[in-house]
Amino acid sequence: MTYGFKKYKKEIVKGDHLNLGQTRDDGKSISINSRFISKDGIPWIGVMGEYHYVRDNCENWEIELAKMKAGGITTVATYVFWIYHQEIEEKYDFSGDRDLRRFAKLCQKSGLSMVLRIGPWCHGEVRNGGFPDWLLEKDCKLRENNPVYLELVKKWYQTIYQQVKGLFFKDGGPIIGIQIENELVDDAQHLGKLKEIAREIGFDVPIWTVTGWNSLYGAKFPLKEFLPVFGAYVDAPWLEHTNKLPPSKHFTFDTNRNDAAIGMDLIGATDEDGWALPYEDYPFATCELGSGLPLSYIRRPYVSGMDAYSLSLVKLGCGNNLVGYYMYHGGANKLGSLSTLQESKATGYPNDYAILNYDFQTCIGQYGQIRDKYRLCNLLHLFVNEFGHILAPMESVAADKFIKEDDRSGLRYAMRTNGESGFIFVNHHQRGLVLDDVFGAELDTGIVKLPPIDIKGDIAFILPFNLEFREIKIDYALAQLLCSQDNNLYFAAIPGISPKFSIGGIEYNIDINGYLDVTGVRINVLSWERALYLRKIDGKVYFGEGKDLYKLGDEIIGISYERAEFTTEDVEQPFEAVYKEEFAYGGEYKLSWKKIQVSSPEGMVEIPFEYDVAQLYVDNKFVADSFYYGKPWQLPAKMLYGKEAYIALSDSSFKFYMDAK
Repeated sequence: MTYGFKKYKKEIVKGDHLNLGQTRDDGKSISINSRFISKDGIPWIGVMGEYHYVRDNCENWEIELAKMKAGGITTVATYVFWIYHQEIEEKYDFSGDRDLRRFAKLCQKSGLSMVLRIGPWCHGEVRNGGFPDWLLEKDCKLRENNPVYLELVKKWYQTIYQQVKGLFFKDGGPIIGIQIENELVDDAQHLGKLKEIAREIGFDVPIWTVTGWNSLYGAKFPLKEFLPVFGAYVDAPWLEHTNKLPPSKHFTFDTNRNDAAIGMDLIGATDEDGWALPYEDYPFATCELGSGLPLSYIRRPYVSGMDAYSLSLVKLGCGNNLVGYYMYHGGANKLGSLSTLQESKATGYPNDYAILNYDFQTCIGQYGQIRDKYRLCNLLHLFVNEFGHILAPMESVAADKFIKEDDRSGLRYAMRTNGESGFIFVNHHQRGLVLDDVFGAELDTGIVKLPPIDIKGDIAFILPFNLEFREIKIDYALAQLLCSQDNNLYFAAIPGISPKFSIGGIEYNIDINGYLDVTGVRINVLSWERALYLRKIDGKVYFGEGKDLYKLGDEIIGISYERAEFTTEDVEQPFEAVYKEEFAYGGEYKLSWKKIQVSSPEGMVEIPFEYDVAQLYVDNKFVADSFYYGKPWQLPAKMLYGKEAYIALSDSSFKFYMDAK
């Protein structure tokens, strides 16, 4: 069966219509038009991963940034949580794990650019959305143009500025962007005022962003002053019910950027005043693609590797030109000196989250463990980082028939093209549904018609057509394009599809893990499994061969995770649990205790028990917790080795939502 596309229509690209962009004295520049961001005049698709420095140990930062870079991240995004730095009004703390300047310098040392999300309100599942308790006690309204509030914000912004002064793009530093506020979607005047204050203080970057989503029509903000950024999650742990959600539209090639579900625990319905965000004035940029999700007490969804990879691939096919993940690296909340710092119903917010655990079940876990979604998403990052300058200017063109999220039999696909060449995006994954196999699919771009392929199982992929590289032109490739080095092109063989290429009108079959030399170009086809461990770091391709590689200094380091051996024994309660309220989120509960011992500091412990809430105490100190979601709770053996360690497990009659077993 032939699968075609809507008719390609070249769209006008607007330029110089936004008060964004910057050119440095040395000639380096960042600019934004209505379709894409450019660096030094070259179209660029950034790959941005959220990593909260305050939610990790500062001694880990350099290694974890190296892992992020090896996974294809080019830009680190991070919130600056007010409550973490000024929990007590008279005292600022930017020391240790709160040392923002040290973190920014490590980003620069690692070759990563940076986007600071300076709030003042951030959300991020932090107590009061990041506002210190003392701020809530002030006699003024917050998050609006109240003079008393604005003066407090100005002082806070000045404090942040002193930490990052001299580290902006204009100074040769890593900071290329600032996000103002978060999820404030209906007060353009306030957002404009916050940017005005920040600029007066000295914040000076080429990219200023704000939340782009809201209930219906897109956020309201000063249209020339910001780039709106969007998000998409595969479930909604912030909802206040335990029902299974219907299939998500995010696995279809729906080009609507606005996910009205994000933040709906906090964002109210907007006024019916005729407002409509002019999406066509801005490149499609994301800051919150859900490569994972937090676990709220009542909703505990599991995000698979294919969920994360497919979601990101689909958004690329829909025109996404800034790939931004929230979170990309998990972490752990701190315990404040006055309170715990997580979001909870006790603080007037809709959700109870774990006191410490912010693992987010994402690409890199809170203890630095690398997951399958890291490897899968890197397949996309390799491609974007190498060929983003070709992809970014291309329009998204829909399939001739749109396939809805609950359709099991239709083929989901789209393309991006300039009318002569391009890339076909195919998604055969829908969270919560098993899709029917598609046999003999002939994809016809109107420029090139590909040979028939069978699309079977849980898979998503990208196919190039009319791709020029060195002295050759690839008419089509039935394999996923990854990256290049010198005269080598690297592809991944798509499971179930035999690698076939047409080059200059001649067809070639290439064995998996084999290669073909054509006119001085070597085309290498890796198995899908082998491609998951390919890394391109500082311009050089490395093959991990089952190990996750990253570069620290001049050394390439390989990680292979092993399960640590451990023993547990049931014990009587050894001491009183410090934060018993966490066990009581569901009401009445029963508590049991286990003593845990490991034989070595190497590897990860996987706690196999079923429970409601678990807390870990090491040498009488509360150090970790978990909401059970159907997967083993991972803990580093070195956290337990040689120490007195106990796990408290609760059993509750409350029926929470969980989709993993």
